[in-house]
Amino acid sequence: MTVGHVRIVGTGLIGTSLGLALRRLDVTVSLADPSPTAVALARDLGAGELAERVAAAPDLVVVAAPPDVTAAVVADELRHWRDCVVTDVASVKGSVLEALRATGVPLDRYVGSHPMAGRERSGAVAAEADLFEGRTWVVVPGPESTPAAVELVTGVAASVGAAPVRLAPGEHDEAVAAVSHVPQIVASLVAGRLRDLPASAVALSGQGIRDVTRIAASDPLLWTQILAANAPAVRQVLVALAADLAETVAALADLAPGSRATLARMVAHGNTGHARIPGKHGAEPTAYATVLVVVPDEPGALGRLFQDMGDAGINLEDLRLEHGVGAPFGIAELAVLPAVGERLEDELLARGWRVHT
Repeated sequence: MTVGHVRIVGTGLIGTSLGLALRRLDVTVSLADPSPTAVALARDLGAGELAERVAAAPDLVVVAAPPDVTAAVVADELRHWRDCVVTDVASVKGSVLEALRATGVPLDRYVGSHPMAGRERSGAVAAEADLFEGRTWVVVPGPESTPAAVELVTGVAASVGAAPVRLAPGEHDEAVAAVSHVPQIVASLVAGRLRDLPASAVALSGQGIRDVTRIAASDPLLWTQILAANAPAVRQVLVALAADLAETVAALADLAPGSRATLARMVAHGNTGHARIPGKHGAEPTAYATVLVVVPDEPGALGRLFQDMGDAGINLEDLRLEHGVGAPFGIAELAVLPAVGERLEDELLARGWRVHT
């Protein structure tokens, strides 16, 4: 990566996280945002310096603005900085490129991009320097983008630990509709069903409902903009999903002959789709061994568990935690490579842990 100065416009979660990551690499980062409070907070968190205090022109401008103003901000940056590359990190690419073409600005120095990283919390206070590590960063050049501009954006993405992949704008928007935008809708709809349940029913919530609804805590304004910007692709996925749901509802309505096969097929298709989700660091999916450990609800207990795993020389591939209502303990679901599952069980039992497989 040959970049010495990156200008970040927009100091929310993504912009501030990128600034933190680039500062780790000793890259000069200048920060701009319409909100003086937001940009000052990002500066105080160590994401860079206020733009007005950095005189040098940037090598790269990263626009991390809301989707409904992304194109306008990108156009302004292209006009102001005549020699640098400009990218944006909006989660929709086709509508941004179309709006940019309407402005008439030259697009040879523009390369769209989209880091597939985020959190259900928003704003600079949720930023993390390692947010992009091991995450896909989609580089989405337009027909006018120069090879040098594409290479620069790709290099910056790789430098902060992301795995760059290249897609055309239409391919990107169709893909994120299925793997990001519709899951947000489904999570919100499922969580919405909890609003009017009695407290005694909600208290029965287990890990399943937590997994399904985790992203339902997202920012409504941001997601309204995202869904509106990618409406055609999102609608296409939802139409297919609605047909599957209607088939399931019909099967449950009368349990006629063949209905149970419909229900079984629905779950089996989910198994197949879930198995295709990439594993750790984007690698091929791996079937892990799972060890369940009873962890006392007391300070330092989880730390001792991790330390005992480390002393045994066993790497943790994934982790889920679940607490029962009113229980003085939690269940840690440890995922490890199959070859070490039995040894992990033996090692933890020997160290006094209550273990189940």
